[in-house]
Amino acid sequence: MLLTLVSFIVVLGIVIFIHELGHFLAARLSGARVEVFSIGFPPKMVGFQRGDTEYRIGWIPLGGYVKIAGMIDESLDGEETLTGAPDEFMSKSYPQKVFMLSAGVIMNFLLGFLLYSFIAFTEGKPVADPSAVIGSVVQGYPAQEAGLQAGDRIIALDGNQIHTWDELTSVVHPRPADTLDVTWVRAADTLSATVVTRADEVSIDGTAETRGMIGIGPDFQREPVGFFEAFAHGGETTGRIVVLTLQMFGRLFTGQASIDELTGPVGIVHLSGETARAGWATFLSFIALINISIGLLNIMPFPVLDGGHIVFVTLEAILRRQISTRVKVIVQQVGMVLLLLLMVVVTYNDILRFFMG
Repeated sequence: MLLTLVSFIVVLGIVIFIHELGHFLAARLSGARVEVFSIGFPPKMVGFQRGDTEYRIGWIPLGGYVKIAGMIDESLDGEETLTGAPDEFMSKSYPQKVFMLSAGVIMNFLLGFLLYSFIAFTEGKPVADPSAVIGSVVQGYPAQEAGLQAGDRIIALDGNQIHTWDELTSVVHPRPADTLDVTWVRAADTLSATVVTRADEVSIDGTAETRGMIGIGPDFQREPVGFFEAFAHGGETTGRIVVLTLQMFGRLFTGQASIDELTGPVGIVHLSGETARAGWATFLSFIALINISIGLLNIMPFPVLDGGHIVFVTLEAILRRQISTRVKVIVQQVGMVLLLLLMVVVTYNDILRFFMG
């Protein structure tokens, strides 16, 4: 339990600090005054003043914020904060505003890329074992429900012998929502079960395709790589995570995926402990994944999030005038309420999934 709590604090602390540090550095580089740098949301636990900036730690550890002078953000300050001073957010050019708003996401992506590159350089890059040995089993999918485990070797599907992973997928993928007899070997035992494949929509070269899935992944071995190849692998992995995350968001918006599939704070607590127990490379990979996922979430064009702020400054640049502060505050308030409601639903689902089966 202690390891789980400590690992969660480390994961969330790194993600929040790096994100807010990006906003802070971009503001300073743009000549904007930073009034508050907060890790965690109010009420304030501790803090100190240095120069124009108050550095805080808040009691609610589910995020953080950088309060740039003259900006309508999570603090929901009104027009009284706008004086027209040259070091205020609204006094800066459009490119500077976008830079300040997107810098947190850029830092999250950069850290994810560097972590994946570091893991590849020190541990080697993962290469799939071509045999039909199971490397991972997805919770809630037919394979897990049938009792298959990592390390099992599938030897037959519907009575037909299977020797390689390609042979396995060539049978499973073309059969969505279909019954399949699976035979596998574990140690010296031969086991079998009947499963019904799930019909999952996947994107193949940009084209949506429905495939049969039972929820297993191949076993991976680590292959040593050089310095520059490690960075190339880090970039490839980061890009793959971005694409998969965007596809997930797309399925949510189109109703093809359920909100039940999202993982919230409670899920991150659970997974932080699990990955920490699995070893430092797995734990760093999890930190990289969370950084990229949180970065993508923040750039979504939704009120309160960085993407929502970018929408506002873009509209103001197009209209050549400022949007009413009252409108901004109202939109922020509505966005905050909706985000909190989403958090409650996701947290409830996390509790059901990870702690109540």
